[in-house]
Formats: sequence, C-alpha cells, structure tokens
Amino acid sequence: MENKSYEEVKYGGKLIAIILRKNYSSDKVEFFSPPDFSQQLGFLPHKKGDIIKSHFHKEVHRKITLTQEVLFIKKGELEVNFYTTNKEYITSRRLSAGDIILLCSGGHGFKMLEDTEMIEVKQGPYSGRESDKVLFKGTEDENMTEGDKQTTPGWKKI
Repeated sequence: MENKSYEEVKYGGKLIAIILRKNYSSDKVEFFSPPDFSQQLGFLPHKKGDIIKSHFHKEVHRKITLTQEVLFIKKGELEVNFYTTNKEYITSRRLSAGDIILLCSGGHGFKMLEDTEMIEVKQGPYSGRESDKVLFKGTEDENMTEGDKQTTPGWKKI
C-alpha cells in the first residue's frame, strides 16, 4: 500500500526531493535521507517519559559541495516546481501548512497559492546570491500575469 504522507520525487534515478506531509506518523525513529547527504531528515517519535541522553556533537570537518534545503511550511499553500540542473522542468507538487520538504538536488521554484510562511534550514555559511545560486526563468514565471508581476515582491524578469 502506497504511503501518501511520504513521497520521494526522483528524476533519472536521482533523488530531487523528499516530501513529508503533515499527517505523516510512525511509531519508530526513521531517517529518510541517505547517510551521505549533507542534510539529514528524520522523524523521531517519543513517548511520555522517554529520554534522549544529554550529548553534544563533536567537531567533524565535512566537505559540502551541494546546498540542500529543508522547508517547513508553517502557513498557507504553495506550488513547488522541480527542474534538472539543465533548467528543464520535471514536475510540480503542492505543499500546505504542516508539510516539510527536503530539496536534495536539481533546481526548484515556488509560486505562492496563498499567503505563506516558511521556515528554511540549510547549510552555511551563505556565500551570497552571486556565488551560491543560478537564477533562471521557470514555469512559475511563465504562468504569472502582468498583475502578479506587479504585486510580487522581488519578482524580476531574468
């Protein structure tokens, strides 16, 4: 039986994103990202009285070559469009309040379908837009009306 509360978006055998819907539940600790990913996404259920032993994390030097992001959709609804690194459109998914997505590889763009609040977690340090990102025209831009363009903060034609 397919689990609609967990989805892996893949293209050409490559993991593009992991989506954990707000209704996801399990009775055991599960990690969804492969151990070699620089962002680890896990679900950790605990019962009243359980203990997580006090700890700290050792200083470990890691080489990170790809920025991966985790987005927590706090409020609203949005459409996320997925792309290859060659800027080719792959597919889209809708996310709603309570959903979580790990953006693993490839490109992505977003169109807000409602007033939306997201919390983003990614590796740092951030090296700035010019060094860190390649901006391109995606389907979210093509579907914008002139009115959308006028009222969308930060929108500009690329």
